[in-house]
Amino acid sequence: MDEPLSYLDGQFLPASQMAIPVSDAGFALGATVTEQLRTFSGRLFYLEEHLERFYRSLQLVGISLRESSADLVRAAERIVAANWQLCDGEDDLGLSLFATPGTLATFNEGRHGRPCVGIHTYRLPFGLWADKYQSGQKLVVTDVQQVPTTCWPAELKCRSRMHYFLADQKAAAIESGARALLLNRAGAVLETSTANILLYREEGKIVTPPIEDVLPGISLTVVHRLATQLGLDWDHSTLCCEDIAEADEVFLSSTPFCLLPVISMNGQTIGSGLGGSVFQSLIRAWSREVGFDIVEQAQNFANR
Repeated sequence: MDEPLSYLDGQFLPASQMAIPVSDAGFALGATVTEQLRTFSGRLFYLEEHLERFYRSLQLVGISLRESSADLVRAAERIVAANWQLCDGEDDLGLSLFATPGTLATFNEGRHGRPCVGIHTYRLPFGLWADKYQSGQKLVVTDVQQVPTTCWPAELKCRSRMHYFLADQKAAAIESGARALLLNRAGAVLETSTANILLYREEGKIVTPPIEDVLPGISLTVVHRLATQLGLDWDHSTLCCEDIAEADEVFLSSTPFCLLPVISMNGQTIGSGLGGSVFQSLIRAWSREVGFDIVEQAQNFANR
């Protein structure tokens, strides 16, 4: 097969045939639970941890799948094995796993549909971040806030993310290339769109927002483990914009790019304005973890 393989509701099919109806709650309401994974050398990274979070999100929204976690492991690994063969041997894939409640009763004569689950892959768009390992990421605070936990729990990973879209649009309009830094109503720093935020202080401590206030990032747990191996202390604390501005280094962690340095917030330079020594140590440690230089890979495939 010269077309990527995908999975939808118990069937393996070519990616071009993968579709859900417009009557599905995932489309009509954005009611979709999701996980984003990536491969390293064609192997899915932290698959079991992503699936554990996925099933926790399903539990939070009351979606019960026919597929077990073991079923989805087998499906994901089969798809990656097939689709990675269509890539350059040093390239890698992103994998999207999603589930929806199914067809809305509104569009189905009052009858609810059964849940829909799907898996598909894509070649990682390295060009979106390859240069930022050196040039860094700029952040801007806008008037768009994070959704409060009275709407849905911070630990729920879902696609109802219009505020991400609006916040990033506004941030880029204020400063070219910037991403939005999201705060809560009290002004506490929480995260950026699709990434956890971490700061480093000279005394050798990495600090992140309280666990209960943010999505429990899988990549964040990797950084925590690598930081511990490097002898760095770790703490969770309520952070404000002044903490970010005054930090020696600031990082973003997320599945596709792993770790990026932040060089400014609202136009104010952070630290030296470059990726610092702690970032360099952590990104080298991550590269050792996966067996190759992830920065070099991104640069090699940025313009494929």
